[in-house]
Amino acid sequence: MIDIRIIKAPSAGTMNIIRSRSGARWGEDFSPAAVGLVQGKLIDMVVASDIAEKTAGVRVTDVRGSCPQNMVLLAIAGDTAEVVECLGRIEKEGGEANGYR
Repeated sequence: MIDIRIIKAPSAGTMNIIRSRSGARWGEDFSPAAVGLVQGKLIDMVVASDIAEKTAGVRVTDVRGSCPQNMVLLAIAGDTAEVVECLGRIEKEGGEANGYR
């Protein structure tokens, strides 16, 4: 199962959380119009990353977390229309539930 959310015009605090949990791969000056968040199994997140990067000119990073399920989360950032397009395509094509193999 893949969970998908979008944040339009993410706040500075939200971007700081993503930066700190992704090894600061996005610099302080990176301020995207939208950030899509995709959570699921590692295999599905690798597929989702590939779909996103092939769909539009977005930047993808993994967001590290720790909980009993060992959270696996992607942050997909860029223009709002590009992020929305990527998330729609991930929902349609990605993940085990959708038969992507």
